[in-house]
Amino acid sequence: MSGTPHDILQPDGWASAIGYANGVVAEGRQVFLGGLVGWDAQQQWQTDDLVGQVDRILASIVTLLAEAGGRPEHLVRLTWYIVDKRDYLANAREIGRAYRRHLGKHFPAMALVQVADLLEDRAKVEIEATAVIPAEERGQ
Repeated sequence: MSGTPHDILQPDGWASAIGYANGVVAEGRQVFLGGLVGWDAQQQWQTDDLVGQVDRILASIVTLLAEAGGRPEHLVRLTWYIVDKRDYLANAREIGRAYRRHLGKHFPAMALVQVADLLEDRAKVEIEATAVIPAEERGQ
């Protein structure tokens, strides 16, 4: 698997996805993270800024993965729910910097969906994550 815990699906003749993978194949212990919003560990809001909320969520994903014995490169899927596509696009570079700061240059299968609203009134983004931790990395 070329140094990663999974295989990226890249059919012959398909243009390479940029910033995400079209598909991933992985074996191991599955970790499912619920929709995370941009509050801190005590469920307190520190910012109403989209980039700040993304930064907080990605940090939370890394913390939860570590709790399961995983690392960012074990992520196989991220689903982003945003309330304002224009806000996302206007801040794409800063969001990309936050992404790389927490997850590096690992790009799992991803979807980004604009929604009418999120349950938490101050939330501008919610992210679900799925990871697969290979058995050999868990000492099995």
